[in-house]
Formats: sequence, C-alpha cells, structure tokens
Amino acid sequence: MTATLIGLVVAVVFIGALMRGTFGFGEAVISMPLLTLLPINLHTAISLVGLMGLTATGPTIISGWRHIDHRTLIWLLGAALPGIPVGLALVTFAPASLVTRTLGILLILYGGYSLLRPMLDQTAERVGMTHRGWALPFGFASGMLGSAYNIGGIPIVVYGTLSRWNRTSFHGTLQAYFLFADILIVSGQGLGGLWTANLFTLYAFSLPAIIVATLLGLFLHRRIPTERFTRYVFIIIILFGLLSLVTSA
Repeated sequence: MTATLIGLVVAVVFIGALMRGTFGFGEAVISMPLLTLLPINLHTAISLVGLMGLTATGPTIISGWRHIDHRTLIWLLGAALPGIPVGLALVTFAPASLVTRTLGILLILYGGYSLLRPMLDQTAERVGMTHRGWALPFGFASGMLGSAYNIGGIPIVVYGTLSRWNRTSFHGTLQAYFLFADILIVSGQGLGGLWTANLFTLYAFSLPAIIVATLLGLFLHRRIPTERFTRYVFIIIILFGLLSLVTSA
C-alpha cells in the first residue's frame, strides 16, 4: 500500500465518521461507495467500515444513553440476529449492485414522500407503525444488510422516523442498537472470512481520524435546531438513495 492510498482511505473514513457523529448514522452509505472506488479489496472495505462504525459508537452512545427505548431496542436486536448469517450469505452469492439499486429506489421514494407529507405522524399511526411488532422486519433487514454491506443503519432510521421517535430517542436508541449490532456484525465478518491482511493496517491509520471526526460530529449535532433535525434526516435519506443508484450503475 502506498502513502497516497492510505491517505485517501483515512479521508474517506473521516467523512463517514463525521456523518455518524453528527446524525447518528450514515457512515457506511457514505464510505462504502467511496472506498470501492479505491484499489482495495471489497472485503477489506466492508470490514474497515464495520470496525469504523463500532469505534464511533463509543463516544456517541455516551451522549444519548439516558434516552434509549430499551424495549424497542431488544426487539430490534432479537430480529437482527437471524439476519446476520443471511447477510453473510448474501454478500457471497447475490450481486451487490442489485441489492444496492433496490435499496436506493426505496430510500428515494420514502424520503421524498416524507418531505412532501408533513402529516407523517398521522400516516405512521394509520399503518400501525407505532406497534413494536414492526421492529421485527426492520431489525431483520438491518442485520442482513449490516453484515453484508454495512448499511444496516438505514432500516433502523426508517423505522425510527415511521415510529415517531423524538430527536433524543432517535439518537440514543440508534446508538445503543449500533453498539450491540456492530459487535455481532464485526464478529460475523471475521468468522465469515472477510478480514484481510491489510485491514488492521488501514484501521490503525484511520483510528485517530475516526475519533476526531466523531467528536466533531457530536459538537455539530448539539447545534442543529430540533425543528430542522427530522427534515435533515429525510434529505440525507434521499441523498443516500441517489448515491446508491449511482454506485450500483
């Protein structure tokens, strides 16, 4: 590996960790497409983003620990467990472009609908999203997509917005879920043979950037007005969808 390549990887990781610290999610959807443009092994990229997410969870979960919805968290984690081995099989056998393209279309549709319908709360209640049973399919999808492509945060973000989490519950529960899910996913990636010789070298160089970017993101998070936070999340979801379509092409 050249110094230029390591510098580019660290820069990508910094951007992803900054996104995670600011909004509580999104590091994988930002970092994965950019890392795949670099001359590194796909499995290395997947595992590096997994380790980055796990590292970034520590500082972020401390700031929101008191606002966790513990019952919903248990439901989500329970559903994510069987999804993890399915995701490992998915990354081995299914075309990544097909999964990414489908996800991109769904994200654009959902984000656009949410921005155009300010009465989201009434809609969510009408379709029954306030019932915790909805955590099961979203948790399963998160475990599956997380172990396969490190994009397990998106189903949980969609579930959180449809379930009408307030800002503090959104951030706190999301980070608690990521802490436990990332431990399981990173372990599954290691046991599934996704770790490569260059992984820990890149992780060691990226670690300072992850810590600095996460702390900077938490600083920015506290300064985003509450009334704008949800709208920002929906806009980011749409951008993620567009990015997914571009990278899948």
